[in-house]
Amino acid sequence: MAIKDTTKNPYIVDRDSNVKVGMSLPFSRGDDTDGWFATTSTTIEAIKNNITNLLNTNTGERLMQPNLGTDLRDILFEQIDESTMILIQDTILDALQIWLPFVDVRDIQIETNDDSKTIDNNRIRVKIIFNLNKDPNTIDSVSIDFSSGINEDTNQVSNTGTY
Repeated sequence: MAIKDTTKNPYIVDRDSNVKVGMSLPFSRGDDTDGWFATTSTTIEAIKNNITNLLNTNTGERLMQPNLGTDLRDILFEQIDESTMILIQDTILDALQIWLPFVDVRDIQIETNDDSKTIDNNRIRVKIIFNLNKDPNTIDSVSIDFSSGINEDTNQVSNTGTY
């Protein structure tokens, strides 16, 4: 009887560590072997960067791609309740289905800052547990923080996502 070897990925094989898959985000200086910018050497690292980039991009922000992105940072200024959580999940699922259809989302976990004593109440952390269509045995996750960036000292608002 044949025994299937599940220790190896049957579809996604990053055989050569010298072959780079994509750019590492956020942009940073790479070492001498990478070139000028740091790069990713595995498919999973590249997909994690793609998910982070997609969720941190506002719709209409990308030149020549007006439909790319999500408006998750705008949701920070809404009342965060059960319907807002469902809206966040639906927005993420719709964006991943359109722009990254090879990613299967297993779970989306959303954490909010429930501490009413802090000024920065508008913070959500989204954790996406996913696998690839071609490789259902490899499960990974990516966490992204979205914050309104309200600072006590300067009272300036910056709605940039961090990760």
